Amino acid sequence: MKGILGKVLEVDLSSKKVEVRPIEDNAIYDYLGGLGLATRLLFDQTRPQIDALSEENVLVIAPGLLVGSGLPTASKTTLTFKSPLTNGFGRSVAGAYLGVELKKAGYDALVIKGKSDKPVYLFIDDDHVEIRDASHLWGKDAIETQELLKAELGNVRTGAIGYAGEKLSKISGVDFEERQAGRAGGGAVMGSKMLKAIAVRGTKNIPYANVEALRETIKKWNQKIVGSPVQELDMKYGSGEFYEWVNKIMGVFPVKNWQQSYFEDSFNAHPDDKSPLDPYYWAPLYTEKHHPCPNCNKPCGRHIVFKEGKYAPLRVEGVEYELLYSLGGALGIDDIEVTAKLNSICDRAGLDGISAGVTLAWAMEAYERGLLTKEDTDGLDLRFGNSDAAVAAMEKLANREGKLGELLCNGVKEASRKLGKGSEKFALEVKGLEPPAYDVRGLKGMALALAVSVRGACHLTGGIYAPELTGSFWEFSNIDRLSSEWKGYEVKTGEDFMTVYDVLGLCKFSRSLFWLEEDVLDAIEAVTGIRFTIEQLMAIGERIYNLQRLFNIREGFTRKDDYLPYRVTHEPISNGVTKGSYVSEEELQDMLDQYYMARGWSKEGVPTKMHLKRLGLVEEAEVFGAPI
Repeated sequence: MKGILGKVLEVDLSSKKVEVRPIEDNAIYDYLGGLGLATRLLFDQTRPQIDALSEENVLVIAPGLLVGSGLPTASKTTLTFKSPLTNGFGRSVAGAYLGVELKKAGYDALVIKGKSDKPVYLFIDDDHVEIRDASHLWGKDAIETQELLKAELGNVRTGAIGYAGEKLSKISGVDFEERQAGRAGGGAVMGSKMLKAIAVRGTKNIPYANVEALRETIKKWNQKIVGSPVQELDMKYGSGEFYEWVNKIMGVFPVKNWQQSYFEDSFNAHPDDKSPLDPYYWAPLYTEKHHPCPNCNKPCGRHIVFKEGKYAPLRVEGVEYELLYSLGGALGIDDIEVTAKLNSICDRAGLDGISAGVTLAWAMEAYERGLLTKEDTDGLDLRFGNSDAAVAAMEKLANREGKLGELLCNGVKEASRKLGKGSEKFALEVKGLEPPAYDVRGLKGMALALAVSVRGACHLTGGIYAPELTGSFWEFSNIDRLSSEWKGYEVKTGEDFMTVYDVLGLCKFSRSLFWLEEDVLDAIEAVTGIRFTIEQLMAIGERIYNLQRLFNIREGFTRKDDYLPYRVTHEPISNGVTKGSYVSEEELQDMLDQYYMARGWSKEGVPTKMHLKRLGLVEEAEVFGAPI
């Protein structure tokens, strides 16, 4: 198959051994690349029940099948690992130039094993691979580390952890030139291996099946993007362009640790009911330049600069929609400069901004309830809306400093268990992962998606927020977001669909421009020389998702791990247009039954033997498959 190099680079940091291994033909056809190949490699190369922060864990980095082809928005590279945060399947995705360079160096995936006895970085220069001393980089922030590497090595693409990853924060991620693979604790996995950074330089050509057809497909895709409303909104306002709509019209923007679902105070306190967190306000004022992922000509990313104010001069990549929530609304903060400062702290420390913000929001509620004292917060008056306290607290979290930093550094689930006192009831997490910026009490299909997602409370595993918010998506229409009926098939289909996007490396913000059956099949054929059908692609997505579920089952996960936070199942939304809505425990259990049936799984959520065999997972069926 063209477009695939057939090689995996394996680096063992314990033995300092470097090997290039071939990919078996059946694995190429069954998993293609990106998330597919990364899932297969992780499953095969990790033993059950290992400590996620031990040298036995494996970090896999795999660019999507279409990455490096020049196809617009084919930009995503996937990281897989056993998550130290959830103790299950860990996945994180970024628009990483390092992924493009890795393919140009001749590799479909990079597998990192073992643990160094001192800080190191990995330098890949085509066929030449070195494990180099990183003592001079240890302790540096993630962005500075990459700047120093570029000065040292010249024209390379990089990824690095910050000091949060070095200190093994379970909510730390990996920064790829200010595009973050933030979720599930991949930064701590790198830190546990004493691996500070990776630098790659690739100069080889990627073999494509039909270069002329690929050029025509690139041209066609560009024509769809250029001048489209999607391009205009992404470039003007970024991922947060629907901030006001989600607040006012839908009423599902979580505020003050999900105590509210519409940032009423922010809208009411400002002229014309405009919130300072709205990109329609701040993007025109502070945007310096766009910051695209590889091969993106509708960039939603941007650098914003504050030349005046308390934190000036401040320059940060962002602020994305998710962080307007986790570092804004969830904390009761409606000052974009403060949110940008918190964003900067997270990026430089190498923290997942969603997890860090949601964990801090939990601490603020605990403080206001009297469950945390000033002694516990190192003297901070940790109330919602207290910007100075929020910034100081985030610095403590990032540096694992003081009582507060130690309490919060591993996320909300561990923090609430340490504190106790009933704080678990307002700890927002699923499987240990903090939720994204959609109050699922008013999006019941999305609620199911968070509950069953293999990596925990994730919006991108199934992308179900899109059909739930708009009422239609792809082949779905007439979706009632406040009903729990018929959600199982919706979520199952969304997960398989989104898995395919991660296999290919396509940006999920492009899914309304490039439908699988209309555009993507042509692109795959031009790259690989094979004409897949839509049914074959969706089957590949389904196979990969089932293998991820088996990873979690192998780690001891059961139906009980497909849960929702107590606040979602017991406390109705308190304000806004969706006031009164929530997901009862009975509704959740009924939706789980619907979902497991749609998936071909048992009542306990275990894939059946027959279903696994149908997907080609024959060996796994005999070991893990449910008889019915």
